[in-house]
Amino acid sequence: MAAQRASDEVIDRSKIENRAPSVAALFVDRVAHSPNREAFRHVDAADPKKWSSVTWSEAGDRVRNLAAGLIVLGVQAEQRVALASATRYEWVLADLAVMCAGAATTTVYPTTTAGDVAYIVANSGSCIVFAEDHAQLAKLREERSELGAVEKVVLIDGDPGDDDWVITFDQLHDLGEELLAETPDAVHDRIEAIGPDHLATLIYTSGTTGRPKGVRLSHSAWTYVAAAIDATGILDADDLQYLWLPLSHVFGKVLLTLPLQIGFATAVDGRVDKIVENLAVVKPTFMGAAPRIFEKAHARIVSTVREEGGVKEKIFDWAIGVGLRVSKAKQAGKSPSLLDSVQHAVADRLVYSTIRERFGGRLKFFISGSAALNRDVAQWFDAVGIVVLEGYGLSETSAASFVNRPSAYRFGTVGWAIPGTETRIGDDGEILIKGPGVMSGYHENPEATAEALTDDGWFRTGDIGEMDEDGYLRITDRKKDMFKTSNGKYVAPSAVAATFKGICPYVGELIVDGEGKSYCVALISLDAESIGEWAENHGLGGKSFAEIANAQETRNLIGGYVEELNAGLNRWEQIKKFRILDRELTVENGEITPSMKLKRKVVMTNFSDELEDLYN
Repeated sequence: MAAQRASDEVIDRSKIENRAPSVAALFVDRVAHSPNREAFRHVDAADPKKWSSVTWSEAGDRVRNLAAGLIVLGVQAEQRVALASATRYEWVLADLAVMCAGAATTTVYPTTTAGDVAYIVANSGSCIVFAEDHAQLAKLREERSELGAVEKVVLIDGDPGDDDWVITFDQLHDLGEELLAETPDAVHDRIEAIGPDHLATLIYTSGTTGRPKGVRLSHSAWTYVAAAIDATGILDADDLQYLWLPLSHVFGKVLLTLPLQIGFATAVDGRVDKIVENLAVVKPTFMGAAPRIFEKAHARIVSTVREEGGVKEKIFDWAIGVGLRVSKAKQAGKSPSLLDSVQHAVADRLVYSTIRERFGGRLKFFISGSAALNRDVAQWFDAVGIVVLEGYGLSETSAASFVNRPSAYRFGTVGWAIPGTETRIGDDGEILIKGPGVMSGYHENPEATAEALTDDGWFRTGDIGEMDEDGYLRITDRKKDMFKTSNGKYVAPSAVAATFKGICPYVGELIVDGEGKSYCVALISLDAESIGEWAENHGLGGKSFAEIANAQETRNLIGGYVEELNAGLNRWEQIKKFRILDRELTVENGEITPSMKLKRKVVMTNFSDELEDLYN
């Protein structure tokens, strides 16, 4: 970690200054410069265990035909086209096709309810909807009278039958092929007409209260973020990305723009349950993920070793201890001792290399975003030779505003601002951001826009943080989530939760409450996989999730970890009582976003009786 101050970083600013005028132009330029290089890998439709590879030239041909098909359907410049699908290669093609047709993509999570789909599609003014399958199509049919301007649905998988409102993905492609045979420059002319300030994407935030707000992001916002990250030099054309994140989310979307700028290949598969399996097969050099992925992987490895016990557990603990000492020495800018260096080499052969192989063995780094990553979990990964770079951004700032660098990272921070982004801390501790990546506003919502953006262009993030003298930003909590006890003490619940996740390998989420009360309580959701394995080895095998959660043995187990948590907290932050929930938190119940972020207020509402009981 050579450079330690943001002011010391070497930046190739020409990449930012000379960036493409639009995402569509960026894509066309990439196809022209790297026609025969691999662009994407995707799971084979006929055999889910096989991967198919696509060159930039092949992807370019597909996108061009699909874009022309949208033109045939009457899509005009900056009109919205909605995309309701899980992460998959066709999502990538559809999104690029929309932008190459001069239109803008409205992203829709596949888990969104029919009513909310109708609201998003109608509010955005989308005229075409890509639907992944019959489940998504059924939502549109159910709410057809509420969809506003939708003239056609493009079905990615399945047969639409006799419904002339619906065409297939392949039929759209064929329509475009026919147009280009007659008018070869149809798509080229659309791309040439796109300006930097034209709308590229409309992303609806998954707010905890009220209707979702549509974040308007221009082409220049995306091309800026991609160019700014490229300018730092942390990635190059020989990298290989594994992309599973929801592309409906801004974090996934920015990771889809980066390869257009830099030219590396991306393996795409949105199946969350296949991440670890796919990493071993794909062998990527980097991957972005939410903290929950790293917390679960850490918990799974540690709990597996604990259950095996014996000599293996002792060697594992010794190796992790050595790795942590070496990691902490490097963080302090010191060289490890000679003894630790020798032991570290031995530990690498015995333990670390095996763990790294589980993730493919070629990782340069992971990127963690969307929520706070527990510092101890990040340090543990560093100890085994896997760097997790925490970053920070919001939908309103095109995702990437801050990120740690491979050569300069500090645990517990989200790193330095990307080149061209300005930051300041308000009098109340709120983080404000200004720069080319900031949204132009909320779609048809001037009141919310005025509340979020200052007159001189600063975006109010709603997050509380502090920046050290070297330029590293630390997020301490959400402004709206912090609460005050009846004793006048402030508690940052997300910070307490992040600490607990680093301690307890069986926790899914910890929801702390205590607003206006004399002490804090917590709801604890368990991770089904890890607690299930524990239950098998502790006399609870074959029990249901609810039975395991309610068992006294489980309460004793979790209670021990709560005591360990409390030992490191201020008195007013300590958890005096807790309730283990008898089910996992789910996207379907609105408690977790599709990007695996906790919706704290929804959980507190859904389990209000349980919280009240803790105070009775």
